Amino acid sequence: MTVTSAVPHRVCFQLQVRADRLEEYRERHETVWPDMLREIEASGRRNYSLFLRDDGLLIGYFETDSLEASDAYLAASPAAARWEADMAPFFAALDGRPDQSFLQLPEIFNLHDQLASLEATNEGPSS
Repeated sequence: MTVTSAVPHRVCFQLQVRADRLEEYRERHETVWPDMLREIEASGRRNYSLFLRDDGLLIGYFETDSLEASDAYLAASPAAARWEADMAPFFAALDGRPDQSFLQLPEIFNLHDQLASLEATNEGPSS
């Protein structure tokens, strides 16, 4: 039995796409392999999005109940291994698979959490 938290783990990460591969990277993500899409979902990742700046800065975001379980699932997935090997040449200064080598950014603010905290203390928002 897997224990999940009531609040999903929110993950924001950063990678750098090589400037000479930006257009192809965008094209590859217009239609991600169906088996990879299913593996991301099966790993427990939800609300998964990627954002790409013109200089190659890639920011990703997803939610999961367990980052460790999600990472382990994808690490053992043959489809994910194929996809990540295919994507690795697109990234600058990468040491390992992209899904295992990204820089995770710490969350410092979440509107929903702070509003919930206000509700819990019955303070409500101030004018």
